[in-house]
Amino acid sequence: MGTAPVLVVTALGAVTADLVISELHGRGTGVVRLDPSVDFPAGAHMAAAYSGTGVGGGLHGTICTSTRRLDLAAVRSVYWRRPTPYGSTSSHVPAATRFSNSQAGAGYTGVLASLPSASYVNHPWRNRAAEYKPAQLAAAARTGLTAPPTLVTNDPRAARRFVDEHSPAVYKPVRGVHLAAEDGTGRTIWVKTVSPDEIDDRVSACPHLFQARVPKVADIRLAAVGDEVFATRIDNAGEHLDWRQRQDLLTFTPVPTPPVIRKAVHAYLDVFGLSFGAFDFALTADGQWVWLETNPNGQWAFVDPPTCAAITAALADCLQKGTTP
Repeated sequence: MGTAPVLVVTALGAVTADLVISELHGRGTGVVRLDPSVDFPAGAHMAAAYSGTGVGGGLHGTICTSTRRLDLAAVRSVYWRRPTPYGSTSSHVPAATRFSNSQAGAGYTGVLASLPSASYVNHPWRNRAAEYKPAQLAAAARTGLTAPPTLVTNDPRAARRFVDEHSPAVYKPVRGVHLAAEDGTGRTIWVKTVSPDEIDDRVSACPHLFQARVPKVADIRLAAVGDEVFATRIDNAGEHLDWRQRQDLLTFTPVPTPPVIRKAVHAYLDVFGLSFGAFDFALTADGQWVWLETNPNGQWAFVDPPTCAAITAALADCLQKGTTP
């Protein structure tokens, strides 16, 4: 490739990544797409050598796929967009397979997360640090975002007291929303209203997150890309507490971001060293934006087409410029 390429680390069929790749192609920017846990077993090869000193750590090497040859030291930027997880390291799989899977995660990800000339949107280590809701809650408090009263606990008595005091209250997982069953099926754990009499000793099995329910009239999804913010009001024609349950009932409308929210959002990104974040707010009748959570690798392609196009262009700008915190 004649110019330093952008590396997009993502799974096949990732719609948001597809949009950014198409935008970069349209600008004449070289792009290499890679899904390490899929592409390397399918015949891709990596050779990363380290020697010497300096900013680049002496890295030189290549990744070769069936259609591309990538110079690791020449990568301009990396868009890290939810690649396929590596195979299981559970004790239920053979020891040799567990070893291979752990080595794949450490080796491929370790190299791709340490490219000397590349900026990251976002760096995978920073994504991982910013995924923990307790860390998010602490960062929100530090940066001036208003959050509902929240309790993280495995103590059933504390949970019942909190839910009774802050009724109506809701439950949400501390991390993730998907529950995989042993038969291969799965379910999504939506945000749900909880009452004190629903809480029993099973809470002691692991931490649970309980939160005062916000009396909202709509939701706000705000995508922050570098110095830019793109806010969308989400109105729900149904009665679902969690708007993600029925996206066919939603209406999306671009809205301006209050300056105080814009300032807090950028401060929040700085806490974790992020270039991108998807922020969820509850909008109250008096116009208050109550922060609920921030996904460092959240979705955004479902919003109205003009906003979606603007977010796509902003991400492409970051990747072209090679800008990162």
